[in-house]
Amino acid sequence: MSDLPTAVVAAGKSLELIGRIQNIFSNQSFRVYQTDDLCGVELGGSLKNIIAIAAGITAGLGMGDNTMGALITRGLAEITRLGVTMGARPETFAGLSGIGDLVTTCSSRHSRNRYVGEKIGQGMKLADVLAQMTMVAEGVETTRSGNSLAQKYDVEMPITREMYDVLFNDKPPAEAVDDLMGRKLKAEIWR
Repeated sequence: MSDLPTAVVAAGKSLELIGRIQNIFSNQSFRVYQTDDLCGVELGGSLKNIIAIAAGITAGLGMGDNTMGALITRGLAEITRLGVTMGARPETFAGLSGIGDLVTTCSSRHSRNRYVGEKIGQGMKLADVLAQMTMVAEGVETTRSGNSLAQKYDVEMPITREMYDVLFNDKPPAEAVDDLMGRKLKAEIWR
């Protein structure tokens, strides 16, 4: 154990119970925060894996830091849009299970989902990438679910939609990037 400082968020319906959990697990190198926004924590913690696959694709295609920053920012916007529509609080996505998880998963060399995207960006097919992995990249199935939720709730999630097409409809990754960049121009709002 390296004792490097980290923080997590515990979510539940009872803030009293979460407070007890906070006290039990928090120590000098592990800080636990609390929230009763279960919906926001669950959505942030799962949908970030879709954006991590996209981040891997941008890395696999040889795109730079500005591309990654834009992707993470716009990914957070679409995760927040869906979350708020489904009843989550927008501020949850500014926290550990939102931007915290998103930045870590998109930038970490240890991210299984980013790895999948990198290999796809380098030209491998999804089935071949998954066949060589010994661990699960949950973002693959989350992409299917996220795309379905976007349609069900009529929420614009262009990155998720493009990742769905890349993963399940064999859309070339570079074409997905072109389609994202060629979308109708609009103001930078998170609605």
